[in-house]
Amino acid sequence: MPLTASPDAPARPTVPLRAGLITAIAAAAQFMVILDVSIVNVALPSIRAGIGFSEQGLQWVVSAYTLAFAGFLLLGGRAADLFGRRRVFLAGVGLFTVASVAGALALNGPMLLVARVLQGLGAAIIAPASLTILSATFPEGPARNKALGVWGSMAGAGGSVGVLAGGLLTDLLSWEWIFWINVPFGLAVLWLARRHVPEGAAAARTGGVDLLGAVTVTGGLVALVYGIVRTEAIGWAAPQTYITFALAALLLGAFVLVEARIASAPLIPLRALASRRVAGANAVVFLLGAAMFAMWFFLSLYLQQVLGYSPLEAGLAFLPMSLAIVAGSTAASRLVARFGPVAVLVTGMSMAAIGLGLFTQLTADSSFWIHVLPGSIVLAGGLGLTMVSSTVIGVSGSGPADRGLASGLLNSSRMVGGALGLAILTTVATARTSSLLEGRRPTQAAIESAATAGYAGAFTVSVALCLLAAVVALVTLRTRDRDRNGEARPEGAALS
Repeated sequence: MPLTASPDAPARPTVPLRAGLITAIAAAAQFMVILDVSIVNVALPSIRAGIGFSEQGLQWVVSAYTLAFAGFLLLGGRAADLFGRRRVFLAGVGLFTVASVAGALALNGPMLLVARVLQGLGAAIIAPASLTILSATFPEGPARNKALGVWGSMAGAGGSVGVLAGGLLTDLLSWEWIFWINVPFGLAVLWLARRHVPEGAAAARTGGVDLLGAVTVTGGLVALVYGIVRTEAIGWAAPQTYITFALAALLLGAFVLVEARIASAPLIPLRALASRRVAGANAVVFLLGAAMFAMWFFLSLYLQQVLGYSPLEAGLAFLPMSLAIVAGSTAASRLVARFGPVAVLVTGMSMAAIGLGLFTQLTADSSFWIHVLPGSIVLAGGLGLTMVSSTVIGVSGSGPADRGLASGLLNSSRMVGGALGLAILTTVATARTSSLLEGRRPTQAAIESAATAGYAGAFTVSVALCLLAAVVALVTLRTRDRDRNGEARPEGAALS
């Protein structure tokens, strides 16, 4: 039986073959943008040697992308609603591809960071538009859950495949190829999307695009992350720290004011956060991003700088994690239908906490096969479950006019959490490493031992974040009733 499109899709039915192709295009685009969050991690030592970065400055190669991604996701999601999902999707893929070329050609640190910001802007357009395309193609129920399962598995696998691809490209070619690889990928997605993705009707415009809101929230997040990172060098009590945090508070406060009183088409309408389930799902995804993005960063550094892996060996070490994420995401769509998304979400967060807990026991002499691999598999399986179930909760129930907003809000929560989590956990790890090295002779063995202890401290905080996310899910997302498709019923709704 052919699938029928949702109300704002073209009138003609969407046959299974075409629906499958649309799913593949949307999933491939999401894979590409998440890939670029992690593909740089294994290449970081090579980038530092090639164009020069300090240990703390190196994280900005990751954070410049995630901050731009997070800060403009809501604007990208709203643009998909206002101007048509295919048109916006194509614009995002085009910008991302051009920015990748700029990154590959970068001659110094500032040029690379500008390219990463532009990549983040492109990703902020692609991610919500791809999810909006799926939401418009499939009605709520098993078909949409299956499509979201594919989309979620690609989003999850992008993180681990990124470090594998980064290792291969850096070791066999050079770090510039982590950017060149996006060019043929982006061109292929552009060609397929132009041919096979329907435009869909744009929502009625009730106001302009909230550019002021996007600028203030992005500026506030950048100031907040910068202030956290700088505390390691100048301390928490330094006047510069207070000034930076005050600027962050001022900009974020201005963002709230813009959304509540000024913007005619706000990025975050108050009604979007009125639902306890929507707010809860975004809180969980925020905490997940804070724990997981830092995990890629620290585990990559541990494998290369402590265990002495080459970029290629470090990339291959993440292959089991990639497979486990795909397996978890594939199973998640069926488990959601049987047990409901909240149960799957809590199970996934608990598994992630266990996997990260195993990482807290790492030492400079640990074995990959005994100490790293078991935690990687448990963590990745939980991540696959969590990615799909949180996406189902975050977009279920949204109307045609708000699908881009819902998907943008969900992705924004993940990326904001990732950027802030990386800044906080990097500060935690660096502070612990520095305290252990203070007064000691900086031998190679001492440096490796102190660095590992710093990573373990960051993993400990990540465990707490995952457990907190599980508690938040239980408190804010639980419902008594679920329908047979795993969709939560409104509170008080009668069972049929």
